[in-house]
Amino acid sequence: MTLLMQNKVALITGAARGQGRAHALRLAGEGADIIAVDLCDTLPGVSYRSPEPTDLDTTADLAREAGSKVITAISDVRDLAGLRATVDKAVAELGRLDVVVANAGICIPRAWDKVTEQDFDDTMTVNVRGTWNTVMAAAPHLVEAGGGSIVLISSSAGLKAQPFMIPYTTSKFAVRGMAKGFAAELARFGIRVNSVHPTGVDTEMGGRAMLAQLSEASLADPRLRSMLVNMQPVPGISVDDVAETVLFLASDASRHITAHAMAIDAGVSEF
Repeated sequence: MTLLMQNKVALITGAARGQGRAHALRLAGEGADIIAVDLCDTLPGVSYRSPEPTDLDTTADLAREAGSKVITAISDVRDLAGLRATVDKAVAELGRLDVVVANAGICIPRAWDKVTEQDFDDTMTVNVRGTWNTVMAAAPHLVEAGGGSIVLISSSAGLKAQPFMIPYTTSKFAVRGMAKGFAAELARFGIRVNSVHPTGVDTEMGGRAMLAQLSEASLADPRLRSMLVNMQPVPGISVDDVAETVLFLASDASRHITAHAMAIDAGVSEF
């Protein structure tokens, strides 16, 4: 049986754990070689546990068990020059790049009047500038390869109004728009660009510490809590749910899908 990602190379940011790890392993399981990038250091402003180098090592070990060649790099998506050097070096070693999954991001829930300048700047720098940096560092290699797929991880907060996380919602709407803009300009090179919009996912970001912070923020206006409820009667989704969608968008199965905002959100964006 032919694997969907045979002879392809995929770059994933925020790959040390959570969604990033799931994307890396799902693509590796379909034959892709992996460039796994993560900060592996304290994430600015967040309440949940930051990733560590051992987390990235675990991602690499699991992907290698699936039969993939794996290159790991500790790199900050906020640093374009550093990220570009990381990607260039890894692509030179693996020979090509076909898929980019810009997954790295942070979330700092607060009521609107509790958001600090630092909260806003950190969120925008990681989520928006970091996503832009990732595409800018990687897209030239897809052009050289003759095409490929870029998947930008947004959120249901990039599709609908969501309270108590204005910086995050702002950033994720920006990522959605960024995907559409890049899709238009990169189409002539055979490169597709789409955004993915999950509801709450079972990761550290969606874990107890963050939910407690969100609950505290919601005390400012409890009636708005219902805006965060999924249409399907589930509290959230799994990393594997999102990874299946990333695989679809990365593979030739979606060869005519571009500039699309795909929701894996249990209906929350319509509820």
